[in-house]
Amino acid sequence: MVRDSSPAHPPSGPAARDGLRLRILMEPRHGASYAQILALARATEEAGFDAFFRSDHLFGVDPNDPTYRPTDCWTTLGGLARDTERIRLGSLVTASTFRQPGMLATVVSTVDEMSGGRVELGIGTGWYEREHEAFGIPFPPVAERFDRLAEQLEIITGLWHTEPGAGNGFSFTGKHYRVEANRTPPRPAQRPHPPIIIGGTGPKRTPALAARFADEFNGALSDDLRATFARFDRACERIGRDPTQVRHSAVLPVACATTPAGARRRAAVMGSELIRRHAAVGSPALVADRVEQLRKAGADTVYFHIYDIEDLDHVALLGEEVRHEIGDQP
Repeated sequence: MVRDSSPAHPPSGPAARDGLRLRILMEPRHGASYAQILALARATEEAGFDAFFRSDHLFGVDPNDPTYRPTDCWTTLGGLARDTERIRLGSLVTASTFRQPGMLATVVSTVDEMSGGRVELGIGTGWYEREHEAFGIPFPPVAERFDRLAEQLEIITGLWHTEPGAGNGFSFTGKHYRVEANRTPPRPAQRPHPPIIIGGTGPKRTPALAARFADEFNGALSDDLRATFARFDRACERIGRDPTQVRHSAVLPVACATTPAGARRRAAVMGSELIRRHAAVGSPALVADRVEQLRKAGADTVYFHIYDIEDLDHVALLGEEVRHEIGDQP
């Protein structure tokens, strides 16, 4: 039995875009230990931010960096679920190539229950081919990865919407995955399920998938964020979904300091030219101004992209000064 592939499910996140959210996204240049990740997450919580997210990578920007220390995204989020109290936790984004859909639905549900319902699932096709090669993970062509992601989202949301013991349970038959009569589905703490984040700058398949499944659309490092959001909004309208009921988010790499030298020092750890081109490097007022530009382009959620995970003073400054400039409330 193939699950009905009707358009979008009701959003499980905020019913409307009711204010700006500021979040921290960890992208460690050289990897991290759990102790380092926990220290950054606790600094994020203490600084008053809404959420702490981490990337889902086993390599850094430089695939030849011998100092990089990989950690599993969802294992560490499980630890943070028990070692933090308030902040929301999530992935931006989980590579769908890394895990089978039924297992991923169960892992996320487990961490959601461990956290008391504070988890969000950001998910994408995966893109880092060398990373997959180094860890023995298959890396299909991009069209197949999108096909697989669509089926995975069907399965994950299908399992989460299935009541335990109901009828014949949940079944799905696709080209790449098959689920047969699951009557004991994973049970996340949040109902109907943890918010799902899908994003990217692709013009067709990404906004179409997000319109069907996402509670938040992330414009990533778009050169024209307003146009990226507009494509997503049109994809929602084509299937009869109100785009104002979905969060619109952006990523902002930051190197913030009270002096130009301090800002340059923090910018030096940024990995690629793409990151530097989109980064906000400078004073708290400059970073706040960039956030306001993103808000005017349609973003209601901004992820401050952090690279030096041992620089806890950076997070504190963003919390104390930038949030004050913007007028954000925890």
